[in-house]
Amino acid sequence: MQTIDVVINLNYDECLAHYEGRIANVRTRSVDGRWVIFPAEAIRRVVGRDGVRGIYRLSFSEQGRFISIDPLTGR
Repeated sequence: MQTIDVVINLNYDECLAHYEGRIANVRTRSVDGRWVIFPAEAIRRVVGRDGVRGIYRLSFSEQGRFISIDPLTGR
């Protein structure tokens, strides 16, 4: 399994757009500066009343398919 740590900074309204399907993917930067794009449905697991803020670890299969998202900081 492959992992990458990303910084996510989305307010509640931005999360709502992802949740409602108006935006299909989240585009953010990894902690080492790479751009990362992953399915918006992933943030449903970590969204709070203020949105999603912090550093999260994304896990992917060997084929590059999203598996999980886990908070490292924030929430």
